[in-house]
Amino acid sequence: MEDKITIIEGPTPVFEPVQDGWALGLNETREFSITALTRLRTFNGPALVQRCYQRWSQRESITLHYRDEAGLELSAPILAARSIDTDDGQVLLLWLHLQRDNMELEINNDDDSSEDDDFDILE
Repeated sequence: MEDKITIIEGPTPVFEPVQDGWALGLNETREFSITALTRLRTFNGPALVQRCYQRWSQRESITLHYRDEAGLELSAPILAARSIDTDDGQVLLLWLHLQRDNMELEINNDDDSSEDDDFDILE
């Protein structure tokens, strides 16, 4: 069984800091890290969520593998997953455990910005 979800096409994922109370509880660890959310376009969202649930039911971890803006391969443990259907297709929501050393947060207060170009294609 696959122990990772890999982004095979698209830009570096956009990570949003988590503000939800339930998701903040996912980050109970001794490491200096944060819980972040990313939204990824996919063709098989329910299958990817099922892959996560199967790993977790076996008490195993599953990670997201992606490339940063410099092209370096990185990975982050997936803490929670959800697939939703939108007018533009399926979107996979992933809550991740990110090391603060490996991330850069960008805060955008522009409410009319379109995030359609921020989606990635997953395998």
